[in-house]
Amino acid sequence: MRRTTSVISVVAHAIAAILVIWILLDLFEANPDNSLVHWFHTAADWLAGWSRGLFTVSNRTAQILLDYGLPAVVYVVVGNLVTRGRALD
Repeated sequence: MRRTTSVISVVAHAIAAILVIWILLDLFEANPDNSLVHWFHTAADWLAGWSRGLFTVSNRTAQILLDYGLPAVVYVVVGNLVTRGRALD
């Protein structure tokens, strides 16, 4: 059971890391033609598909943080709740 909780935790944090990396790449205006930047953008769009546009604000930085930062937090919180619940079993 401990192994399962470790895997869930690692996956949740890896997903959040991808989203945070994309936020940084976007905010620092990384070259969108670069293949690594493109990979992070594609992955982040897929992972945050459910939350993009959930809230709309006029500030571009705030919009990026809402679109990608919110799901990063949700993935970590849900991952931690699931692992904590499994650890109690």
